Amino acid sequence: MSGSVPDDARLPRSLYAETARERVATSPLDGDRTVDVAIVGGGFTGLSAALPLAQRGVEVAVLEAREPGWGASGRNGGQVNPGLKHEPDEIEAEFGAALGRRMIALSGDAPNRVFALIREHQIRCDARQTGTIRATFTNGSADTIRRATERWQRRGAPVELLDRDGIATATGTGRYICGALDRRGGSVNPLGYARGLAEAAIRAGASVHSQTPAAAVVRQGNKWLLTTPRGSVTAEWLVLATNGYTDDLWPGLRRSIVPVYSGIVATEPLPDAVARRILPEGSVLYEHEAITVYYRLDAANRLLMGGRSRLRPLEGPEGFRDLMRYTKRLWPFIGDVRWSHGWNGQLAITTDHYPHLQEPGPNAIACLGYNGRGIAMATVMGGEIARRISGTPASDLDMPVTPLRPIPFHRLWPLAASARIAYGRARNALGM
Repeated sequence: MSGSVPDDARLPRSLYAETARERVATSPLDGDRTVDVAIVGGGFTGLSAALPLAQRGVEVAVLEAREPGWGASGRNGGQVNPGLKHEPDEIEAEFGAALGRRMIALSGDAPNRVFALIREHQIRCDARQTGTIRATFTNGSADTIRRATERWQRRGAPVELLDRDGIATATGTGRYICGALDRRGGSVNPLGYARGLAEAAIRAGASVHSQTPAAAVVRQGNKWLLTTPRGSVTAEWLVLATNGYTDDLWPGLRRSIVPVYSGIVATEPLPDAVARRILPEGSVLYEHEAITVYYRLDAANRLLMGGRSRLRPLEGPEGFRDLMRYTKRLWPFIGDVRWSHGWNGQLAITTDHYPHLQEPGPNAIACLGYNGRGIAMATVMGGEIARRISGTPASDLDMPVTPLRPIPFHRLWPLAASARIAYGRARNALGM
């Protein structure tokens, strides 16, 4: 995240802020530095690029305006989901067989990469690879899930179709027509994961500077010069990893994505008997519908319900009554559950629903727009950034490098997003 530090730079009062591992010891940049790579943004993308670069002996400085994991990386639903928004056949049709296969393999294997990193660096983040369920309650989406499951199975992926009875058993609700269980998925405490990545990067030799917004960037000869409130960084490579909190540091980048708010509300720990009825195998779930709702249980049997929220920062359960009501619709037996936390944050949506890996200038890389799949995809995209800086040609990466294209009439996005959410909620209410 770049731009000036706000007066209130604390983490939101989320469940993660209370339960995640301790903060990493970081400090603001004070003075002038010269490094090989300067990374703006201390979330999953920036930290996942810094770690392998530092392991290869590259001198890296991460500039984070608040603290590692402050943005969407520390606020999201904690779901580590495989794949991209588009189905495998669509990806190959759009990008060709060779690149399409690499994109499918990268995104499908992304959760495995996350959990391997967690094991390798012994990151304390309540990691559980218990599978992701994609569920639907409309006939059109059910047809999509059935076709997609068959095609994933043909590619050898560990994906299982759940019929009406099967998904009712897996979720404790009769809401859904069918679903797909992908055993590659799972969950983490995302703030704990971000802090663990920061610690691993620092141990490998990277510098992570908190409370250090990048105020300006200019090209000086064959180097980049980043200015901050108390110093500067000169670097051969520049990485912009700011996602949903992107500002105007780089012209046009903010206008290439739509930042939308996603909110989560969490219960106090549920009794074991109730938790076992809701998600008996501990899987995470997201609905494949016009407006996505997602949920999971954490290690303490707290139910976390997430979905689109009002387009402004919210704290406390009262701001998420629609999610509370939906919980009762799914599981009437849950009773008068007590909700302890509610929070939201911005994630980045792209118009084509693909992550955007861009090279907007010489030795400059921007990567953003995970469309709700940030834990898994930001982690592997950080790895792709590290490969590119280490000498891999852009054409050999496992995601395409695309031009920076600001969205026309970007200033109207709040109206469009609000209308889209209202339309989607109406469709969901009508079972369309």
